[in-house]
Amino acid sequence: MKKFTVSLLVMGMVLAASCGSDNDSSTDTTPVVVDDDPMTAANVRTYMADPNATAETVALFYNLRKTQKTKCLIGQQDAFNSFYQGNSGSSDIKKATGSDPALLGSDFMFITDNNNTGQADNWFYQQEVAITTAAKQAYNSGMVNTFSWHIREPYHGETFYAADMTNEEKYSAFASILPGGANHDYFKQKLDKVASVLNNLKGADGKLIPVIFRPFHEFDGNWFWWGAPYCTAAQYKEAYQFLVTYLRDTKGVHNVLYAYSPDNSYSTSATYLERYPGDGYVDVLGMDNYGDFSTGSSSGYSTANTKLKMVSDLATTKVKICAMTETGYRVTASNSPISGFFSTNLYNALTLNKVKPAYVMFWYNDQDGYYVPPAGQSNTQDFVTFANKATSVLQDDLPAMYTITE
Repeated sequence: MKKFTVSLLVMGMVLAASCGSDNDSSTDTTPVVVDDDPMTAANVRTYMADPNATAETVALFYNLRKTQKTKCLIGQQDAFNSFYQGNSGSSDIKKATGSDPALLGSDFMFITDNNNTGQADNWFYQQEVAITTAAKQAYNSGMVNTFSWHIREPYHGETFYAADMTNEEKYSAFASILPGGANHDYFKQKLDKVASVLNNLKGADGKLIPVIFRPFHEFDGNWFWWGAPYCTAAQYKEAYQFLVTYLRDTKGVHNVLYAYSPDNSYSTSATYLERYPGDGYVDVLGMDNYGDFSTGSSSGYSTANTKLKMVSDLATTKVKICAMTETGYRVTASNSPISGFFSTNLYNALTLNKVKPAYVMFWYNDQDGYYVPPAGQSNTQDFVTFANKATSVLQDDLPAMYTITE
């Protein structure tokens, strides 16, 4: 679990039916990995959650799967809006390496907040503009966009942390957003906002921008109100499936790849898939992992590699994208860097044992700390060495991600 600090975007605020078959693979065992890739440019849509996706979204799925065989895109959350010590301008990754990240992480959190009035003088709407502007900037420069969603609980719309809720609220909130639940309309209203943003998110070329959307992430933990203690596996699947079908089939959103991304508690495919909504609803198999890297030990990154190997093998078998959807180690004035964190620990976790992640995402930098060092830090060179590895990809090394070239 990451430490969710307040980014520069929130400084000064006190934040009080599927297409095709649903291949529910919750009973799968460890897969047998084959080297031959059944995906081709001609059949790629058959492996996607949305076979009617835009051409650019299909190309992104295709190219991420092809890229992950030899390369790994490096990304960061809020790279264009959050900076260590408030030093705005270029992304902190560009300050260190000379290139922006290959992947930009954003969040629907403020966009769907109850306080977003859509008016120009509204702070939350201003964040919506900043976030969507950054996503357009990323796409226009060839980068990949991914959105998480720290959706507020449906009772007061104030928090996403279960610890801030009463016991009655935390154990009833998730069930209440399901079809027939007391707060199902609340959930649909939030999805309507997400759909509106996605259906109007266009690049300089006039085309809809493809987005990797990973809702209800880190669901195996107990910190979010959608976590495993607060809903059954069947309820989690139902909510995820409803989200995909509502956006895709009801709202006509066709520029999304859907990501399934628990935290790091799973080490076998059987447990990893317990809440898996099915191949017809998922494009990216991910894992968030901070904990296994937190001590800096070789056993930690070896454990992380074993878990990511499981995800990578599943992605190969299911013809999906594999990703380290969040990771990092936060350095602050009282929390010193881990020696070799990037160039040794993380690199080994991402590459040993034929692990094949398409991308790795670091959490955002802010005034008081960083996950990726900008220029001038004691571990900047460690990150630069990692970024210069043959497997690493930043923006200036990105191939064309939105067209298919055999």
